[in-house]
Amino acid sequence: MRTDFAFVGVMLLVVFGAVAVVPVLNGLLGPKKPNAAKQATYECGMETVGDAWVQFRVQYYLFALIFVLFDVGGVLLFPFALAYNGVAIWSVLVVMLFAGTLLAGLFYAWRKGVLTWD
Repeated sequence: MRTDFAFVGVMLLVVFGAVAVVPVLNGLLGPKKPNAAKQATYECGMETVGDAWVQFRVQYYLFALIFVLFDVGGVLLFPFALAYNGVAIWSVLVVMLFAGTLLAGLFYAWRKGVLTWD
């Protein structure tokens, strides 16, 4: 039991050590040839006009979040669809509950007007 926790502890130390060491090594070993083109802000290859801090509507983020939610839902449902003939009936009920929850979320977002693009 202690060896399991020791392994996790050692792995955490290795991960945090790598996170700390890699940026330092990059600063020490990386090429240092700064010029005006490298120091300029890059935004789609065009020079920015005016203030670069533009406030976006929150609706875009909600739309993207709903897309990610259904994308992950589809990824989770795909293996079940492949193994449908070999699963128990309670698995079918659980997946139907999951799909129902996704559809309820879609209906809620639709009723709130998140999916309308004005």
